[in-house]
Amino acid sequence: MLKFLLVVALVAVAVYLVVRAAQRGTLRPSRPAPKPRPRQIAPDDDEDFLRDLDRRKPHGEDDDPDTPTR
Repeated sequence: MLKFLLVVALVAVAVYLVVRAAQRGTLRPSRPAPKPRPRQIAPDDDEDFLRDLDRRKPHGEDDDPDTPTR
């Protein structure tokens, strides 16, 4: 009789642990929520990019050096 109660107690503990583990697994999302993507700035919207273009281009130079002059 004592062995029977011990087996029943072990089975009860095992069932409890399995159910608890299953509940924890279903309460968590299957995958994490996606993080918002950083906003991309187009070159014509980026003030630093435009400022750098002015610094690189010497004043009085054409946009395209391969274009023949008229």
